[in-house]
Amino acid sequence: MTEETQAVDQNIAFPQLNKPAPQFSAKTTDGPRSLDDYKGKWLVLFSHPADFTPVCTTEFMAFARNYEKFQALNADLLGLSIDSNYAHIAWIRSIKVNFGIDIPFPIIEDLSMKVAHAYGMIQPGASDTSAVRATFIIDPDGVLRAMVYYPLSNGRSIDEFLRILEALQTSDANGVATPENWKPGDKVIVPPPATTKEAEERADQGYDYTDWYFSKKAL
Repeated sequence: MTEETQAVDQNIAFPQLNKPAPQFSAKTTDGPRSLDDYKGKWLVLFSHPADFTPVCTTEFMAFARNYEKFQALNADLLGLSIDSNYAHIAWIRSIKVNFGIDIPFPIIEDLSMKVAHAYGMIQPGASDTSAVRATFIIDPDGVLRAMVYYPLSNGRSIDEFLRILEALQTSDANGVATPENWKPGDKVIVPPPATTKEAEERADQGYDYTDWYFSKKAL
């Protein structure tokens, strides 16, 4: 790694889980938007490398097809790339003409890369000029709860973002954790005991018990 690359890497900002999400104010295809506009709702903020690219087109259509499912979970969608609003609008219209799908959520114009840098979307190891495929789930209090980065070559699974959103909401509401590939209706994980006495009592507490540290229950 060269000294120049090291200097660039040291200047990359990466948001942190369970900390306030970076603030932003930006121009979008639906007018000005800021993080504060989404207070009281969950926000799924996602970046894509460029408009008029095939992988990004499939992702945007998938987000659009699932838009009502996100809305049912009190979640809004907000896209971003470093392209201009004019490019965004032309791309939205192209998707409508070629695929018959309306894009019902706004897209941030980030020509200055200000938002992209604040969220660590620009990564020299992947691209110096495009935002990587990054997705951030922000809760109604503006706290960053989940983030996922994908390479430029591979599209995301929108179903996974719906799944993790429902899992986060379930954990918040019930004080539990969720196992691998948890879906609504599956049993959840009971937090492990914090003391030896509690560990000894766990087997008799009516849970789906495997061991003192591993118990499940139905909601």
